[in-house]
Amino acid sequence: MKTRNVLTVVAAAAFAVFAQGTYAQQVTKEERKAEAAAATKSGQIAGGEAAGMKAENAEKAKPSTTSKSARKSETAAATKSGKIAHGEDANMKTPGANTPSTVDKSQRKADTAAANKSGKLAPAGENPTPK
Repeated sequence: MKTRNVLTVVAAAAFAVFAQGTYAQQVTKEERKAEAAAATKSGQIAGGEAAGMKAENAEKAKPSTTSKSARKSETAAATKSGKIAHGEDANMKTPGANTPSTVDKSQRKADTAAANKSGKLAPAGENPTPK
């Protein structure tokens, strides 16, 4: 009987704690909008989604001191002298990537067949490390 009374008291206390928090948070949409508008007017919060971005970019948005034609001529000169790589794969070039192979196709095929027979090649979809 004591256990039942203790459980009832604990349940009632838990309900009271949770109910208090639930009733205290009931604010209507209009009240929230009014609070937000008042905070915006007083300057406590910035208005709009882009307000934070404006502050961040204020330092970066300085006008250029060079004209468009001067920038274009500088870029053209840098490209012509080879300082600026151009094309789709300009960033993907590795030294020695386009050097011709010293082994012909038949020799490569023979080497691959020998490696396959000796078990040095991994089957398709398997771990590439040899056993």
